[in-house]
Amino acid sequence: MSRKAWNCWPSWPTRCRPPQRAAWLAYAILDGTLIPIDRLADERPYYSGKHKQHGVNVQLLADPVGRLVWASPALPGAVHDVSAARTVGLIDALTSAGVKTFADKGYQGAGGTIRTPFKRHRHRPGLSRSQRDVSRAHARICAIGERAVATLKSWKVLTKLRCCPHRATALVQAILVLQLIEEGRYSG
Repeated sequence: MSRKAWNCWPSWPTRCRPPQRAAWLAYAILDGTLIPIDRLADERPYYSGKHKQHGVNVQLLADPVGRLVWASPALPGAVHDVSAARTVGLIDALTSAGVKTFADKGYQGAGGTIRTPFKRHRHRPGLSRSQRDVSRAHARICAIGERAVATLKSWKVLTKLRCCPHRATALVQAILVLQLIEEGRYSG
């Protein structure tokens, strides 16, 4: 899978691009989720070692209240969160738009305007008190973003996809539009 194969932004309408959808926010919350799928003949790229199951990885942007703002195309489950965000060009787009984004430790080293909590290293002493306080405050912000993941996964069709994984992107985008309509935030 090349970067160009998954970078669909040039063909997207302007209103669907993450920087335009998130630029008006004070900050955005970035999180990834694995949507379970049935096993495939070519199962290796879809197996997530972290979750110990087959699935597709979807990156989500949430607003400060925890509502869905944007969802990425579905990538194979073996792709890590930071790699998935880079593959779809999300990190570069958010950085160029100047959107301050909070993410969990899965995005460590993403750079740009992506803010992650402090991480304790294996052979070093624990975090200082101020680092722990900052990480705790960061976790409070990211916990709000988990609400967006819960909103997406509350749709029964995503409990386990029994269709081709390539259809997952269309399903997630349709659910995003339906959710925006339900909340009265859909702009056409």
